Amino acid sequence: MKIMVIGAGQMGGGIAQVMAANNHVTYLNDISMELIHKRVDFIGAILQKNVDKGKISPDQRMETLSRILPTISLDDAADCDLIIEAIVENMEAKASIFSKLDLICKPSCIFASNTSSLPLTEIAACTNRPDRVIGMHFMNPVPVMKLVEIIRGLATSDETYEVIKQLAKDIAKVPVEVRDVPGFVSNRVLQLMINEAIYCLYEGVATPQGIDTVMKLGMNNPMGPLELADFIGLDTVLAIMETLYHGYGDCKYRPCPLLRQYVKAGWYGKKSGRGFYQY
Repeated sequence: MKIMVIGAGQMGGGIAQVMAANNHVTYLNDISMELIHKRVDFIGAILQKNVDKGKISPDQRMETLSRILPTISLDDAADCDLIIEAIVENMEAKASIFSKLDLICKPSCIFASNTSSLPLTEIAACTNRPDRVIGMHFMNPVPVMKLVEIIRGLATSDETYEVIKQLAKDIAKVPVEVRDVPGFVSNRVLQLMINEAIYCLYEGVATPQGIDTVMKLGMNNPMGPLELADFIGLDTVLAIMETLYHGYGDCKYRPCPLLRQYVKAGWYGKKSGRGFYQY
């Protein structure tokens, strides 16, 4: 299967790595070749660590890297069998990408979105192939996490679902079918916990370290919710909370004012050097 991953960020790079490691020729697309090469270098470094640990051979590393093809042109998607979009969590941006790809890609090509909260039915409506549009929500970091939420839009065909379900299994992931509702399962539950942790900080209940320690030692979470929010990106957390808030119309999803303030300050978490912690 020939694949194009749109977006060379943390998620897109991880998806490209996994696909290439499982023998799929994979275009990695973004707006800048510099960004793409930086991500490919990062993937190479991760694979080298796996070589050093004896998990893969040097030849496997080189073969995986050889299957990742950097490109800034969407035209290279013309002969692809699958597109996996992993760009910013914004409906207008996703709709624009898929509308362009709809004119470029062959009719049989499947469009998958790695959206973490946006409705697949609305994304599909931006194309002339809604039966071949589906959600493929990977968890971060993609090479490590086993889960893939598979979200069917209103018009997604059984054939499309079965192809993507089998692909998930082929790359050693565990697919779970989820209804097309805001936040699906993962973020509907997770983001509420993160938002409530932010409210605890906002109300002075405990320090960031205290809140995270309670959740790690008391609930056996591998990361505290504030640390995790920094890792995800506070701008992304806010975007997901906004989607949940507007999608359900329920005040329990109202983003904490402190979250909004941090995002306005440019404190996005690890990627900006400052969030609830400094990096």
